[in-house]
Amino acid sequence: MATLVLTAVGNVFGGPIGGAIGATLGQIIDRNLLFKPKGREGPRLTELAVQGSSYGAPIPRLFGTIRVAGSVIWATDLVEHRATSGGKGRPKVTSYSYTASFAVALSSRPILGVGRIWADGNLLRGAAGDWKSATNFRLLTGGEDQPVDPLIASAEGAALAPAHRGIAYAVFEDLALEDFGNRIPSLTFEVTADAAPVTVGAVAQAVSDGVVRDAGGSAAIDGFSAYGENARAVVAVLGQIGGCRFAPVGDAIEMRAPGVGAVATVEDAGAPRRARSIRPIETVPQSIAVAHYDPARDYQTGRQRATRPGAGRRGETVDAPAAIGAGAAKALATAMLARAEAERVRRRVTSDVAAIAVAPGDRVAIAGEDGLWRVTGATLERMAVTLDLLAERWATAPVAASSGRVLGAPDAVAGTTILHAFELPALDEALLSEPRLTIVAAGSAPGWRRAALRTSLDGGARWTAIGGSALPATLGVVAAGVPWAPATLVDRRSEILVDLAHDGMTLSGADAGALDRGANLALVGDELLQFGAADQLAARRWRLRDLLRGRRGTALADHAAGDRFVLIEAEAALTLSLAAAPGQAVQVAAEAVSDVAETSVVLTGASILPPAPVGLAFDDDADGGATIRWRRRGRSGWRWRDGADTPLGEEREHYRVTIVPTGAAARTLAVDAPVARVTAAERAAGPVGVTVAQIGTNGASPAATIVIRPRDPRL
Repeated sequence: MATLVLTAVGNVFGGPIGGAIGATLGQIIDRNLLFKPKGREGPRLTELAVQGSSYGAPIPRLFGTIRVAGSVIWATDLVEHRATSGGKGRPKVTSYSYTASFAVALSSRPILGVGRIWADGNLLRGAAGDWKSATNFRLLTGGEDQPVDPLIASAEGAALAPAHRGIAYAVFEDLALEDFGNRIPSLTFEVTADAAPVTVGAVAQAVSDGVVRDAGGSAAIDGFSAYGENARAVVAVLGQIGGCRFAPVGDAIEMRAPGVGAVATVEDAGAPRRARSIRPIETVPQSIAVAHYDPARDYQTGRQRATRPGAGRRGETVDAPAAIGAGAAKALATAMLARAEAERVRRRVTSDVAAIAVAPGDRVAIAGEDGLWRVTGATLERMAVTLDLLAERWATAPVAASSGRVLGAPDAVAGTTILHAFELPALDEALLSEPRLTIVAAGSAPGWRRAALRTSLDGGARWTAIGGSALPATLGVVAAGVPWAPATLVDRRSEILVDLAHDGMTLSGADAGALDRGANLALVGDELLQFGAADQLAARRWRLRDLLRGRRGTALADHAAGDRFVLIEAEAALTLSLAAAPGQAVQVAAEAVSDVAETSVVLTGASILPPAPVGLAFDDDADGGATIRWRRRGRSGWRWRDGADTPLGEEREHYRVTIVPTGAAARTLAVDAPVARVTAAERAAGPVGVTVAQIGTNGASPAATIVIRPRDPRL
């Protein structure tokens, strides 16, 4: 600034010569007083890596698109949430989760929006705008008319809450912290401040508040973070990135890109040829490496290197704290090395007073000689102007470069939540006294991870939190109808076509030994079955063969397209004991990051009641009646390890037999053995329907039915 002021004063009082003297004095004052470097430095690569919260820390001005950490400017205490699960016969488990609300300042310049967000290096928000952890999010873009955030206003009071106008900041409300060790994670943001890449000249002009003017033609960069209080340091870094030079023009400093600007021709009228010097090649680095933020590497630091042949071993590393691609960084390193080689050649020329108009930073050609030169200094002595020159070389051939192998944070979209709740027989063969509900959930895309679960026993009037879901289940729907088949044989005729929820889910076959140990157990509709072979037909479609039907006493049935398919795996299923009776409806809600799914199930008692008796048969008696016999089944002992009778699993053996003769009233019997008798009179009028239910500790099993036909008189 002193250069500009004293140049103007000199022009007023001393004409061109006075202006030159004033410019020289101004440069001395600028270097040693006004623009003398302070202890605080300009932007560096490391300063954008860690989120801070120090009071008074400068907030960067962002340009283009770049990844920044920001500063926490407001936060609440952690909020604790409790969820209880378990029940009678199982330990009561209380789980705790925590959420936090806070605000992060991003830019002291208005921005357009925020893309991806990383938390502790992993994606919290994906490129599609989907969230990986539950939170409410608001972005205030930094306009001069932006309102106070409602959450901050409610916490601090409307009169005390600042609007932070001119500062772009993000507000997180109730961010779930379980994925981050119950603490606020270190966040970094992909911020878009401008719709298109910006030039280093435009950034320098904005950072210097117009003191530095963009002459045009400067290099484009994807993004830049102007960090720190020293504007000169920021402009110097930008000039280095763009290979620019600076020249005083009027009341400003012009930033000129390589090859930009008029070329003045000067006469070398006084300096001898020995004023031309060439520095040794060893003074030039043998290699220059440019460290930069690489957009292809999620804005992590990349490094591109340019080397030269010949003598010397010295290498240099230049920090370019801008978002630029690998090719641009390689070209920058190549151009820096080329300039360093060219600037070994120095020249001093002496011209007449007409050259007083040539200022440092201008480009000149020497009359009668080839090449272009950049003016680095000018001296006026005895009406002659001596110019110190450096050889200029700015054109470099394009170079190819690679960002290397990029292992970015996975960005899998969660999709919509798929929720199933059902009651199964106790797979662990426990003799339960309360109904046990099984809950499984997954998403329609591979990025789904978990959901918070709630249940209601009163139609949704009151909800109880039961914690988070288990691991994502493998589930889908039946694609084509499947006929009934008996449970006593391996079903090799039927095939089940299943469409899984997304192509990240897989199935596999199992041999006889694995099936005997319970592998490949699936719920199809309401029937438990096992499959021995699984063939993938398409990305999501599978064919299941070698079926074991009606496992654990579940009802055999036909299955239609659209019936549910759930692979039963312990790690993917949450079980919940309920203080409810069979016949009661239970509502279940799963609240994932981006949506809420609900389902309702009526408790059947399958987990606490004995299965229906099997093998109903009758023998004709001599008096015309019939004797009915059956076999009981139990809630445990499905492996049948010893070949003996099935374990009872109830307090006592007891059955309810209902006999329904044709045209007569039904008769109910209570028996303690698997046998009952139908009289000749009951058979006389026609067929007799008989149902048998086992009375267990917690209630009656489903009924088994047989029809007794009239006795053939010929027998």
